[in-house]
Amino acid sequence: MKQYKVGIIGATGMVGQRFSLLLENHPWFTVTALAASGRSAGKTYKEAVEGRWAMAQPVPEKLADMVIIDAAEIEKVASLVDFVFCAVDMKKDEIRALEEAYAKAECPVISNNSAHRSTPDVPMIIPEINAEHAKIIPAQRKRLGTKKGFIAVKSNCSLQSYVPAVAPLMDLGVSKVLACTYQAISGAGKTFERWPEMVDNIIPYIGGEEEKSEQEPMKIWGRVEGDKIVNAQSPLITSQCIRVPVSDGHTAAVFVELDKKASMEEIIKKWESYRGRAQELDLPSAPKQFLHYFRENDRPQIKSERSLENGMAVSVGRLREDTQYTIKFVCMSHNTLRGAAGGAVLMAELLCAEGYLD
Repeated sequence: MKQYKVGIIGATGMVGQRFSLLLENHPWFTVTALAASGRSAGKTYKEAVEGRWAMAQPVPEKLADMVIIDAAEIEKVASLVDFVFCAVDMKKDEIRALEEAYAKAECPVISNNSAHRSTPDVPMIIPEINAEHAKIIPAQRKRLGTKKGFIAVKSNCSLQSYVPAVAPLMDLGVSKVLACTYQAISGAGKTFERWPEMVDNIIPYIGGEEEKSEQEPMKIWGRVEGDKIVNAQSPLITSQCIRVPVSDGHTAAVFVELDKKASMEEIIKKWESYRGRAQELDLPSAPKQFLHYFRENDRPQIKSERSLENGMAVSVGRLREDTQYTIKFVCMSHNTLRGAAGGAVLMAELLCAEGYLD
């Protein structure tokens, strides 16, 4: 595989830090640019993250002395890389403008931000589920007036704890989904040291999260038609999203209405045998098995399962019949790996393998 030079926009934030660790020894990608706000520009990476490094592992040695570039210096960053990963803390309209500016500078953007998720010609890809949405990219390039530049986005982290388990059941006629998510504090870019109020506490509200959880799957399950992605009309989804005192890992209690009958063993087999495009291509970050089913009543658990297959697998358990819906189960994923930086790296690997980043 060709080697690619990559940049991280928002390198000092929590997701940016996770990107730095994932990319430190990546077989295809070499980090050649780190960018952040003007406050960090001119500092080395280790200086910029001093006192705010939130990862268990230390600052990557290869990147520690790399000097941060102001993310607003688009031409400078673009000249150093083949494409960028973007995870910034800005207003949505500012993020949209920044990402489009990079794309128009012929620098593709693999985004962890939500700003472009509803843009009709921007693919929102989970490589195991809707890899075919990448074929919208030529239409987006035509709109932007670019030859190489485009934007592709990751979905919200909460979705990773139920959409992957629902996807293999779609041929059974999924009509309704109820998902209650229990979300780690790292999803808010926090640690317990920075957010002591979360110790021994639950907050029953995460701003904007329920709307994302209910609406974004419709795009993922949609279809490419001409120059846009048309959202699916079903299943109907309702959700509650709750912040819980966990460092990393989102859990969901999921209830699903099916139009067709299937035994519990048939459903488990669907999960265990499910393979997507990421597995077919044997991408470097792809889990060998996307969905792992646990038969023990007390699993999956955060501590034992969140790092399964380097945090890129999704864990499922407690499948049983329900009195109101057809089935119910519990699902868990690592929110900053599968749900954020890791999912973005996997999407970039897919786009490289399919020729969109050449």
